[in-house]
Amino acid sequence: MTPQNTLSERSVSRRWVLGGLSATTALVVTGCAATSASTTTSSSAASSATTSAAAAATSSSAASTTTSAAAEATAAATPSARANARTVARLARAFLATLDADQKATVLQDYSLTNAENWSNLPQGLIGGGGGPGGSTSSSGGRVGISLGDLSSAQLKKFNTLMKAATGSSAGLGWDEITMHLDADDYLGENGGGDTYGRENFYLAFLGKPRAKGTWELQFGGHHLAVANTYTDGELVGATPSFRGIEPNGRFTWDGETMKVMRRKERAFTAMLASLTSAQQSTAQLSDVYSDLVLGPGNDWQFPTTREGLRVGTLSAAQKKKVLAAIGTYVHDVADADAAVIMKRYRSEINKTYLAWSGTTALTERDDYVRIDGPSVWIEFSMQGGIVLSGNHPHSVWRDRVTDYGGTSS
Repeated sequence: MTPQNTLSERSVSRRWVLGGLSATTALVVTGCAATSASTTTSSSAASSATTSAAAAATSSSAASTTTSAAAEATAAATPSARANARTVARLARAFLATLDADQKATVLQDYSLTNAENWSNLPQGLIGGGGGPGGSTSSSGGRVGISLGDLSSAQLKKFNTLMKAATGSSAGLGWDEITMHLDADDYLGENGGGDTYGRENFYLAFLGKPRAKGTWELQFGGHHLAVANTYTDGELVGATPSFRGIEPNGRFTWDGETMKVMRRKERAFTAMLASLTSAQQSTAQLSDVYSDLVLGPGNDWQFPTTREGLRVGTLSAAQKKKVLAAIGTYVHDVADADAAVIMKRYRSEINKTYLAWSGTTALTERDDYVRIDGPSVWIEFSMQGGIVLSGNHPHSVWRDRVTDYGGTSS
């Protein structure tokens, strides 16, 4: 394994240009362990997990429509949200128009649960080799779609325009967070990771044809990142699973700019936990140690049937506001109009939502863990050990009990 570098040892100010980077000498590194159900849980917690409805799905049966529950959840879509969905589809078609026949065939994939579930937190180069350290595996046999490294400058410009429309505009979230995320992976490539890391290893695919009628998914991801926006008949019907993790997690400098990619998410979680009284923290504390996410890649539709921790309905108005703020740092990763619709639903369910934690409430130590679990919303945040760099780094996932994969479960 490549020796780890401390974050303070390096300060890189040269931005990698997609069109002109020559291949660097590959460094053999052990990749970030694939997120899996490696959590140490009690037998009762394990038995409470629902059986995955996707386990027996075949690619032919996976093209089922969204569930009626998901349709009801998205029925409140506003005119601005519908307009944005049309814009995203139009910009996706504009991007396709810049591609040659082979590139189009690579980007356009069948809409199926098999393809939708084909995402990972691992770098692309480490997916096919059996996963990460300790025999961990991912849900993916290698991402589908086209890599950013195979796009021209003109095509990248169209890609950027598309992603800006599909993601949120808030500082530190949405598109801003994604651009910092890509910078961070470039940083890893230059500071011990080698060719396995860097934005050229992130992939874009359209599952189904982007149009006003029917269902299609905008799928984009790479190391520590998964975007899965599902649209049906001109509306966003699902924005999850949405994975966010980052290494380096401390401040780093790239192209003369210093950044900390997941700062807003981390601050929201720590503020939420710090607002609890000692008695409330005790009620919310989980007895088990969680070494990673429960519902990471490959663990689809396995939401626990029993909720654990502290019911948010027992909290003060100020404390509930902090819970909603933490939820919002994930929801606002999607386009603003869509985020408003989703937050309205989560806000209506907040009194039946639970929060729980394990480890320490500072969320800086390995195995520190926090969860928000509601009638719909599911968010986990878990601290991991360093892989390329020293220091811990987070994995996190936002899922939805109703609208994951747009409600497609088989």
